[in-house]
Amino acid sequence: MERIGLTYNTEKEPIVISEYGRNIQEMVKKLVEIEDRNVRTEAAKHIVGIMGQMIPQPKDSPDYQHKLWDLLHIISNFKLDVDSPYERPVIEARRRPHHLDYQNHHIKYGHYGHYLLKMIEAASLEEDEEVRQALAQAIAAQMKRNYLEWNKNTVNDQTIIDDLKSLSGGRLVLSNEVKVNMNAGKGQQQQQQGKKKKKKVPNLKANMNNPNNPAYKLRMQQLGKL
Repeated sequence: MERIGLTYNTEKEPIVISEYGRNIQEMVKKLVEIEDRNVRTEAAKHIVGIMGQMIPQPKDSPDYQHKLWDLLHIISNFKLDVDSPYERPVIEARRRPHHLDYQNHHIKYGHYGHYLLKMIEAASLEEDEEVRQALAQAIAAQMKRNYLEWNKNTVNDQTIIDDLKSLSGGRLVLSNEVKVNMNAGKGQQQQQQGKKKKKKVPNLKANMNNPNNPAYKLRMQQLGKL
């Protein structure tokens, strides 16, 4: 069926800058076709004024008008030739951005993460047995946290201990009786602070009219009524 007088936007040329819409683009298209340079320049000034009203910005900004004139040239596909108060923008060749490769770390247990493997590697080089055991317990606690964040279920401590031994090449070994405490390393001071109860502070101002209140007696003495 033949359509009469109907044109869909999908059949029209793409909008260069969507913020200013198709009407501004059509105005700029007609602007380029004006033969008289002076008339064309005056018309360009009017269009820049309309663009400034459509998307208000801080007009005190020194580059506000400059930006609008640059956008006008861009909408015209750099075909506009007018006496602009600013230098005409230069067409820059578009280059495809450099491809960013994903980090391809071959992790045996992906749910523990790459940085935790670095921690295990560093702790495995520790020669002091006591320090190495302390590091192993702290790393095991972090492994348990990472495991639960990934699986959202419970995990057996023996699984963590076995994975730590495997990932460290047998350098970080915890006893099967060790309980992996996820709160390890937070310090006893934080736990003690949580147990402290807040002391109740008497509200003296609320009982200023109570004769038995020491603050009331002091106030009366200051006023010479006692």
